[in-house]
Amino acid sequence: MTVVSPIDISKPAAGVTPERVGILLVNLGTPDTADARGVRVYLKEFLSDPRVIENQGLLWKLALNGIILRTRPARKARDYRKIWNTVADESPLKTITRAQADKLAAGIADHDHVEVDWAMRYGNPSIAERIGALMALGCGRLLVVPLYPQYSAATSATVCDEVFRVLGKMRAQPTLRVTPPYYDDPDYIDALAVSIETHLAGLPAQPEVIVASFHGMPQKYVDKGDPYARQCLATTEALRKRLGLDSSKLLLTFQSRFGFDQWLQPYTDKTMEKLAKDGVRRVAVVTPGFAADCLETLEEIAQENAEIFQHNGGEQFSFIPCLNDSEGGMDMIRQLVLRELQGWI
Repeated sequence: MTVVSPIDISKPAAGVTPERVGILLVNLGTPDTADARGVRVYLKEFLSDPRVIENQGLLWKLALNGIILRTRPARKARDYRKIWNTVADESPLKTITRAQADKLAAGIADHDHVEVDWAMRYGNPSIAERIGALMALGCGRLLVVPLYPQYSAATSATVCDEVFRVLGKMRAQPTLRVTPPYYDDPDYIDALAVSIETHLAGLPAQPEVIVASFHGMPQKYVDKGDPYARQCLATTEALRKRLGLDSSKLLLTFQSRFGFDQWLQPYTDKTMEKLAKDGVRRVAVVTPGFAADCLETLEEIAQENAEIFQHNGGEQFSFIPCLNDSEGGMDMIRQLVLRELQGWI
């Protein structure tokens, strides 16, 4: 009788050196410089992506090159300068994403065959550049981590598109994994809740309403099957449950609309105006769709929407920072990564 002994495949066999693993954190992107030229280069790449603007026909190209790229860069450059990291001469998104990669590397340093890097979908450092760097270090396995809690074709999917494009040019490709969206992950919800509670504890008066503002999306994208809106709602409902708040105390809104199409509603700016006019004097805003603070949180929410609220009669507007490279945020990312690396480390 032959006895077959089970093989433990969860870890390498004794004496076998595990294959090097690369981890690539990816965020949306940012201009290289806070001037009209830098913003123009960034916007052209961003708005030429058919995942972002699905109809890339002649009319859109005429509008993009004839109007948008002629007028919008100078205005957006002024907005970037309001939040620019002048010490490092870069946007906060780049500063924070680098810090996230550095802290993740330190948090899994006991796995000495793992390399951690970071990239931007649009702008620099590019996905192609950093995948090349990881390959040069001998990484035969690659885990891509799109830093978007909620999935959408315009964020998570376009990261995968670019990764596949880069790998499509390689004869010797790495084995690939991509982390899933983590919109209702208990670690993510708990990290958000703790960050909110900690922030509110330091305010002179508690907000009457908390607003969870997510990046917007054209309604027609959702109508075509994008799960983004559903996942934003799931995040908000999980957060309400964790904080013990109902839908009147923790609102869901969408920001950053662009163009003339109908976008997901309710709109954040219109909500701020209405709350103030309805007599609400204290609000706090959290942005659970962003893994790191950027133009859309530091300028659009913390400055523009604060002004809208206060102009219409509001008094205390408090912006709750993203998880960024905080202890809770990094622990959540580390747990997500370790879970997806099972069998590789």
